[in-house]
Order: sequence, then structure tokens, then C-alpha cells
Amino acid sequence: MTSNALSSRTPTLSRRAVIVTGTAALCTLAACGARNSVPANPENACAIIRDKPQYYTAMRKSERKWGVPVSTQMAFIYHESGFRANARPPKRYTLWVIPKGRASSARGYVQALDGTWDDYRNGPGRRGASRSNIFDAADFLGWYVSTNNKALGISNADARNSYLAYHEGRTGYRRGSHQSKAWLIGVADQLAARAARYKAQLASCR
Repeated sequence: MTSNALSSRTPTLSRRAVIVTGTAALCTLAACGARNSVPANPENACAIIRDKPQYYTAMRKSERKWGVPVSTQMAFIYHESGFRANARPPKRYTLWVIPKGRASSARGYVQALDGTWDDYRNGPGRRGASRSNIFDAADFLGWYVSTNNKALGISNADARNSYLAYHEGRTGYRRGSHQSKAWLIGVADQLAARAARYKAQLASCR
């Protein structure tokens, strides 16, 4: 069929139809943006779950399955991505101009690396799991943290050491690689304090 023949058979959208279609698309984009936006007040656990009730549903489901407290999951996600669904490490540049790619393949709510995420999808996770989906991210976090903790003898209630093991991996944690990283110890201490605050706040939510 020639292009002219195709043109003669193809109905032309009216201006009104184009406007309506465009408006619908914009509304869809707006809805997606709202779903992926960060909580308005990430400092307060009660405000987080009022703003994003699906977060609590996902994390509570993960806690029941893997034993990692909701408060700890919240603290991890706050420190890893700031609750940004599509968070990624910043791009690197040579001479401040030439792109060199990103520092790592980390992505999503929990900044999981490609290889680790593949291990999850090939194991307990669903094949189509996405790092920008809060249910998948919370399930991954519960699985990875609890599996590490079991192997290393760390309590799931110990947010500080859970984070150090999450960051360094089992081998690194066993070797004590975190001991020479004052900045990482500082982050782990901040995360543990945040998890404790979230826990207290969750206990008083109305």
C-alpha cells in the first residue's frame, strides 16, 4: 500500500479530539507523578503513612514476611534514596564536561545494584520486580537485610549493624571494612537514630 493510499484511508483527528487526547495524557502523567512523589514530611513516620499509605502497606507486608521492622525499612529508604522512586547515583564527568557514566548501577528506593537485584528476581522476588515499585523495594529490603543478618548473627532489630552489613556486604562486614570508614559509621549511627524515632512515632500514630 502506498503512503498516499494509506493517507486517504486514515481518519483525521478533529482538533477537539486532539485536545481531549492530549489532556488525558497530561492527566495520566500528573497521576504518575503524584504516585512517585516523595512524602511531604519525611521526618515523621505518621505523616509519611498518611501521605503515602501504600508505603506502610508494603513495609508491613515485608516485615511480616522477613522480620525487618517497618521503622528500620523507612530509615533505610530515607538514607538510600530520600523516598525517590527513581533515584540514581550522580553522573561522573572527565574534565567536568565529558560524561563517564554513573558511579554504580544502584537504582530506586533502596539503591540496589543490578547484580543484587537480579539475584532477588531469580530468588524470592517476582521476575518483573522493579526497583521503583515500593512493594518490590520493601520486599527486596526485607529479604536482603534478613538474609545478611542471619548469616552474620545480627539482630533484625539492630538497625545500625544491619545497615553496615547492607552497605559493605557479608564479606566486607566480616572483614570489618566498615571500621576504617568514619563517614559510613556516622551514616549508620544517623540511620539507627532515625529508625528509633520512626519506631516511637509509629507507636503513637492515630
